[in-house]
Amino acid sequence: MRRAPSILHLDLDAFFAAVEQRDKPSLRGKPVVVGGIGRRGVVSTASYEARVFGVRSAMSAGEAHRLAPHAAFLGGRFEAYWQSSRIVMALLGELSPRVQALSLDEAFVDLEHTAAPVDSVDGLVEFAEELRAELSQRTLGLTASVGIGTSKLMAKVASELAKPDGVRVVPAGQEATTLAPLSVRAIPGVGPVTHDKLALLGLRTVADVQQASLSELVREVGSSWGAELYELAWGRDDRPVEGQRDAKSISQETTFEYDATDRAWLEAKLDADAAHVCQRLRKHGQFARTIQIKVRFGDFTTWTRSRTLQGATDEPHRVAQVARSLLAQVDVNRGIRLLGVGVSGFVAAAQEELFLVEGDGDGAGTESSAAADSGDAFGDGPFGRRRGESYWPGADVEHDELGRGWVWGTGLGRVTVRFETRDVPSGPVRSFAVDDPQLHPVGPLPMPADQPPDSV
Repeated sequence: MRRAPSILHLDLDAFFAAVEQRDKPSLRGKPVVVGGIGRRGVVSTASYEARVFGVRSAMSAGEAHRLAPHAAFLGGRFEAYWQSSRIVMALLGELSPRVQALSLDEAFVDLEHTAAPVDSVDGLVEFAEELRAELSQRTLGLTASVGIGTSKLMAKVASELAKPDGVRVVPAGQEATTLAPLSVRAIPGVGPVTHDKLALLGLRTVADVQQASLSELVREVGSSWGAELYELAWGRDDRPVEGQRDAKSISQETTFEYDATDRAWLEAKLDADAAHVCQRLRKHGQFARTIQIKVRFGDFTTWTRSRTLQGATDEPHRVAQVARSLLAQVDVNRGIRLLGVGVSGFVAAAQEELFLVEGDGDGAGTESSAAADSGDAFGDGPFGRRRGESYWPGADVEHDELGRGWVWGTGLGRVTVRFETRDVPSGPVRSFAVDDPQLHPVGPLPMPADQPPDSV
């Protein structure tokens, strides 16, 4: 355990929904749900205004719509979220050389050997407030909750206690008392299964676990996890903040004795290689965002292709799925001498692929809308988006005459657009044919050039 609170945890508040409200002024102060607009969709993020109605992450689309029928249900704009995330992570990198990004909206920062006043609680609060103000300025209004403690556990707990849009510092020596009143789910690694096992023993709060005997915990959840659970309940956590690993990629490739032309056999090889790569990935405690295949033909020419996910994974079936789709672009009849799978773009935690577009029927006669009062039907894809679809609720568009806006709703061959941006609020709403030559999908507006902070 560190003798002073020198680990910082930053968590952007309702990140995806906050980016949408920032970029869509008409949605500010209103309930917004990102994801969950397809019949089989799942909520990614709900704004705090939507959470008042009980909408939560990982909730089904139908349940979210039932609880908040008048909320704006939007598909994802991963490029916009990635754009803001890069700004935040760059800012954290200016604080310390050791930043451990957990996802797009969350990171640990090691404050040891920095200018942070780790020996003063008041000084740390001021430091964190300056950081949050700089972050809000650079991201044009996003907010973050910051926790600082003597360990990663306590920093994470502190940021949860600070939500939303606040700061919490847990001084050295106050770890156990801070944890005691919290649910056992506050302990990292306690999922539904462990929670239910502990509940059968009457252990529902961290204080209950603190008072339990080590032998009782070991008997119920196993020797290794029982001992770790006991230590964590008392706030004892020595996990380091891990910066970017030296390894940039992990790969597995095979050279065949004879040139292969059987696609099914080659796909089976990809499956095996993907499993091996993911085994090594998990050994390093990492998740990958980019998947690549390498193909060498019989004439020794080499072909590589990669795909970057809208998330991060260590799942063999997902890596194999992407690798197979890349192999589909290859004419295997040329004869393949070498085949390999690689992963890169490592992060320290999985980021669910919330905006994965999958085919799910032709969607004929359906309508997908940002606001429930403009239509109650859902799009057929997981997020109201079918493969290759250009328009979905929340998507950025531009009209040759009327300028930039975003998709308010789609369906029945029509696209309804609200013409506004974060700089030009509350514009008109107009509908167009889906094939209108003057209407085009576009990416998010660029963020203004960053200026290094004078002091953070």
